[in-house]
Amino acid sequence: MPALATIGYEGCTAGAVVATLRDAHIGLLIDVRAVPRSRKPGFSKRQLAASLDEAGIAYVHLQALGTPKPGRDAVRAGHPERMEVIFRDHMTSDPAQAALADAKALARERPTCLLCFERDHTTCHRRLVADMIAAETGQPVVHLCAPLP
Repeated sequence: MPALATIGYEGCTAGAVVATLRDAHIGLLIDVRAVPRSRKPGFSKRQLAASLDEAGIAYVHLQALGTPKPGRDAVRAGHPERMEVIFRDHMTSDPAQAALADAKALARERPTCLLCFERDHTTCHRRLVADMIAAETGQPVVHLCAPLP
């Protein structure tokens, strides 16, 4: 079974992220942002999906796997440990559990990568989502980093 990848786009260009995904042979990108909009060019949902499609990479947004606003605020304030508590509580909800089941099924089908903003996976909830998926699928988790401009 292929590894499950994660990537954050902080500081990167959309082209660099897509190239990194292509080089890693990713077939599907799962966007795990609660709000799939970005001030960074190329990372809002429609633009990102179009760029990925051109590269032959499928795109799925699973909003329920995103961090609730209080968790995002905690990370911005420099407290990723608070985000983790908030996110784990959020993951007990029915919508989050349904989205997690979808992500597990999708990750079994083809090489998959989870996307969020933070470059450092240790301060991002995507590592928690990846660990939850891998706990059931047995996939190793790889954290990708696109080159900075």
